[in-house]
This record gives sequence, C-alpha cells and structure tokens, in this order.
Amino acid sequence: MIFAAAASTLTLSPMDDPLFNIVLWQPQIPQNTGNIGRTAMATHCRLHVIHPIAFDMDEKACRRAGLDYWEHVDCREHASWEAYLASEMPKRLWLFTTKSTRPHWNADFRRGDHLLFGQEQGGISTEIHEWVSATFGIDHRITFPMIAAQSARSLNLATAVACGVYEGLRQISLGTEGLPSAYDL
Repeated sequence: MIFAAAASTLTLSPMDDPLFNIVLWQPQIPQNTGNIGRTAMATHCRLHVIHPIAFDMDEKACRRAGLDYWEHVDCREHASWEAYLASEMPKRLWLFTTKSTRPHWNADFRRGDHLLFGQEQGGISTEIHEWVSATFGIDHRITFPMIAAQSARSLNLATAVACGVYEGLRQISLGTEGLPSAYDL
C-alpha cells in the first residue's frame, strides 16, 4: 500500500515573504519558464525573470506549461541584470552552474535566498560568475553533480530549478510537512 500525502497543515505568510526567490537569467524556452512558474507557485517561491528573453511571457507555450496556475505565480520581470540588482538587492544568492565543483547539497540555504539559473543553452555570463564570487564568495557557485559526465553536461533548466528549490526546502525542514512519516511499499 502506498500512502497518499496528507493535506498540508503548513501556514505560510503572504508572498512578501517567499521561501526562495527563483531567478532566471535570460531564459530561452517558454515551456521551461512556464513549468518553473508552476514550481514557484507550488513551493511558495517568487519567480524573477531577467530580460532580454527569447519569447513573450504571455506566449501560449509559457502559459500552457504553467497550466491554470500561472495567474497565481508571483512573477517579477526585470529589464536587465542591473535592474534586478537595483530592485531586489539580494542579501544571499546562489548561482547554479556547470562551472563549479561544489555540490548543491553543500550549500547552506536559508529562507529568502535568491537561486540564480542561467540560460538553457549558454548558461550565464562570466561577469555574473565573477560578481557572485566577489560579492558572496566562490562557495556560492554550486552545481548538480553529473554522475555520467560524458553523457550529460547539465540538467534541463526546469528540472534544475526543481532540484535546487526542493533541496532548499529539505534544508529548512519544510519539505516533509504534511507527509506520512513512513511508506509501506
């Protein structure tokens, strides 16, 4: 018998206090952004989209991937990296990148952290890598270890965001709220 998840008893404050801030730097694929919006809504996170982007946020593919959740997504668009920094002034930020050897599970995530992800095809600029290292330390550049590194360079963006957010939730002890304590498989 498999247990169904019990209804969550978790009480969350208004979205002015998101668990995490998911930051997408110049995303290119609307379906990924829609899926990430859905993840953000389901996990009480705020989504930040930094322009320029390769599609219109109202594009059908983006909304379809977000299903009927899109209207509930707390999404902020920023005209540029500089505009994002000026508006949000992140106190803590983690850059998920293939150009690191520090596994994401070694990060010390805290509520309100900004989780930064680069483009699907090009990653993120060298300047932003340098800024993160100079501002928060090189330890704030983290990666998802690729066990079969010759076969896969990276994860799909939406998958990477979900992995990062749920590791953060696990660390702040919210990930098991409302779930049964044991499974009888």
